[in-house]
Amino acid sequence: MSLYKAETRRLFKRRFTKLFLIGAVAVLAAVAIGIFFSNQKVGPTQIAAAKAEAQAQFERDSQQAVKDKASCEAAKGTPQANQWPPDCEQLAPASQENYNYEWYMPPTFILRESFPDMATTLAALLALAAFIVGASFVGAEWSSGGMMNLLLWRPQRLKVLGTKLLTLLASFTVITVVLSAIWTGVFYLIAELRGNTDSMTSGVWQSFALMELRGLILVLVAGAVGFGLASLGRHTAMALGVTIGAVIVFQFGLGVVLELAKVKFVQAYLIPAWITAWMNKEVTIEDYNSCDFSSVNGCQPAQLTLTWPMAAALLGGVFVVVTGAAMWTMRSRDIT
Repeated sequence: MSLYKAETRRLFKRRFTKLFLIGAVAVLAAVAIGIFFSNQKVGPTQIAAAKAEAQAQFERDSQQAVKDKASCEAAKGTPQANQWPPDCEQLAPASQENYNYEWYMPPTFILRESFPDMATTLAALLALAAFIVGASFVGAEWSSGGMMNLLLWRPQRLKVLGTKLLTLLASFTVITVVLSAIWTGVFYLIAELRGNTDSMTSGVWQSFALMELRGLILVLVAGAVGFGLASLGRHTAMALGVTIGAVIVFQFGLGVVLELAKVKFVQAYLIPAWITAWMNKEVTIEDYNSCDFSSVNGCQPAQLTLTWPMAAALLGGVFVVVTGAAMWTMRSRDIT
């Protein structure tokens, strides 16, 4: 049996892999069901109901405004006058134009507008799964002594570790592609039943496909980083410990310190901003500590735009450093 086939069987025979993938699919199913039942298709009945609600709200607010104005006028010259504005005309009823019926419409799933968030959700969940499964896959081999036994059969260190990594990445490529296709189909169906698929041009579908491709790359990088960290520490706990430390100490702690120090563009130092930039092609960060106040436009904060090529460079750098270090230590350190 080839080493690749043996590693593929080992990966999917592990109970942890099965349970974690089943859990990920269960979470995705829960998200899809929640979206389905929290939206509804909008038709003439819903539009008429929204217009009626907007009109009713306008009438209620107008009646209240008349009452408030009368109370304001009556309170002049009394101790209660300070509870009302000096000019009671400010309490005039609002214009009916301010009551747009679209604000009273029930939520509906518009595929073109809402699916990008769903694609990001899928990528984030699968990236987490790839990270943990990848860390467990190689970490368990080290902690159980299985790696030493495997090297007795195939005494080629880099080939063994490289094949394990290739198996992990190839497996999650298939998993991600299949789930992405199913995920897209599910939300297309939800949009048909509980929303609309208007304006779905070929360009929009191409944009969705490219976003899911970026999601696949995010999943593979996460899997490789989990795998590499666990191999460096020769234990699953190494990858999980570094992750917990990075999230708690580096992310939350660094964020608080930078905020207190009034550093510009604090979010640019945190992981979520870079993931958003990668998935959405760009993200604009605003620094309200440097507001340029204008009497006309108000606060005009300084802005920093993170783009997907910048995020790609960061992801690529992390991938190369972690996997390169894992391969180097595999070659140079004793196997005991």
